[in-house]
Amino acid sequence: MASSLSSIIDLSKPSLHACIASIAFNPTAWNIVARNEYRNKTITRIFGGNARYGCYFLALCIFSAGILRDSLYHRALLEQPKMQILPAPFDTLVPVVLFVLGQTFVVTSTWALGVTGTFLGDYFGILMDHRVEGFPFNVLRDPMYVGSTMSFAATALWYERPAGLLITAYVYIVYIIALQFEGPFTDMIYSKRASAQAESKKEL
Repeated sequence: MASSLSSIIDLSKPSLHACIASIAFNPTAWNIVARNEYRNKTITRIFGGNARYGCYFLALCIFSAGILRDSLYHRALLEQPKMQILPAPFDTLVPVVLFVLGQTFVVTSTWALGVTGTFLGDYFGILMDHRVEGFPFNVLRDPMYVGSTMSFAATALWYERPAGLLITAYVYIVYIIALQFEGPFTDMIYSKRASAQAESKKEL
């Protein structure tokens, strides 16, 4: 069992450890930072009370950390055992289709939400007027996370690294856990706004 596992993943590689840590760090850190921002307005105060500038700064941090995570994943893959996963021509077609679909979900969801909608603007008090219901949100509930997971899988298949598929499963689990915290908290923010708007109408 141990020998078969070692044939698909080399657990001794520091690059793998760094990759695993970065995957867990990103959603965990942003959830902590965003909740602190909602309660204490720390980043907003740093930017002189301008919530939008604070959100743009956090967006830059999240985007940069994502690039670093992807770089660490790529480096980790190249140091893992290589093994044919799919027969030709599917070894090329499947990862290309997966990657294109995944990036389509990521890019179109970012376009639909905008910078503040994508990068936790609601924690800064920058709320959207209406729930986005067009593509890709009419296809998937969480298209950005699904698209990102698809891209991880596509990269693993392209480089023929079975370890990458295990990492992809880990990514998906991390995202599911993150959504258990993000979803209810975001719903609470919008529920509070709805209650406040209802109260203001009663006063009128």
